[in-house]
Amino acid sequence: MYNSKIVGLGYYVPDNIVTNDDLSKMMDTDDQWIQERTGIKERRWIKKGTDDSTAVMGAKASRIAIERAGLTKDDIDFIVFATLSPDYYFPGCGVQIQDMLEMKTVGALDVRNQCSGFVYAIATADQFIKTGMYKNILVVGSEYHSNGLDKTTRGRGVSVIFGDGAGACVLSRVEDNTRGILSTHLHSEGKYADKLIVASPSIGNWVPEIIESNGEDISYFPYMDGTFVFKHAVVRFSEVIKEGLQKNNLKKEDIDMLIPHQANLRIAQFIQKKFGLRDDQVFNNIMKYGNTTAASVIIALTEAWEKGKIKDGDNVVLAAFGSGFTWGSVIIKW
Repeated sequence: MYNSKIVGLGYYVPDNIVTNDDLSKMMDTDDQWIQERTGIKERRWIKKGTDDSTAVMGAKASRIAIERAGLTKDDIDFIVFATLSPDYYFPGCGVQIQDMLEMKTVGALDVRNQCSGFVYAIATADQFIKTGMYKNILVVGSEYHSNGLDKTTRGRGVSVIFGDGAGACVLSRVEDNTRGILSTHLHSEGKYADKLIVASPSIGNWVPEIIESNGEDISYFPYMDGTFVFKHAVVRFSEVIKEGLQKNNLKKEDIDMLIPHQANLRIAQFIQKKFGLRDDQVFNNIMKYGNTTAASVIIALTEAWEKGKIKDGDNVVLAAFGSGFTWGSVIIKW
């Protein structure tokens, strides 16, 4: 069986910076309130009139990742695209990337696992490579949240958290089974789906219902039971990280870099303390970008690598938890 290795990384975020003070002009909130609860200082939101969208940002990140991999678009065999905010209800963004990058008629798969989207996407790509089906797979996580948020005081508990952005990596086949992705671990618990949800649009609540509601139907905005999600997140994060370590006969002391999903800085700090990790063993950038959902892990991984915080031979752990509930981890020997 083959092994898979990340050979190229890239990310893209919009130029438009939205600070907590900017949000205080839209809703009843302030910088202290937001930072105390989330750790976020600013985020990037797509500015109206630009060409950015979920697919466009994904394409921009992908071009960087492919170039850094030393490959061309013609070397890519397959695309896996993770997002909860596609440009269209259907088709998904994967086929848009294939078109935007002028690729061959390679397959394109869309993953809808929200905050765990990139972890699920890279786990899927890893299996395609391990079984020998594909050699080079483009894995993308991209989100355009800002156009779908309730930017009033009513929605402040959710709207202050999310940002826009995209990340991508190229996963390639390697013969060395001691390097690359060692294992992936995925879980779900659907009974809590309504704790973090966008209930509409759905086939049961579609165009006629939207028109009839006259703007009163708030099921089109994200809903989150923040306290409930936090309590479950810290438990599942810990469990799935331990599962990955045990699978590979590693101890928590063997972690060189933990890249957690950037949902809330307080969650990441809780996990860091629980595992006894130093600041230089955990990478967070939620302070700058907010929660970019399926893009958060890959953006953080790319930034950590660019800053030289990840070196050859390091044990790198990716972990995510989110809507579904879904959660997962990826154990990598860099």
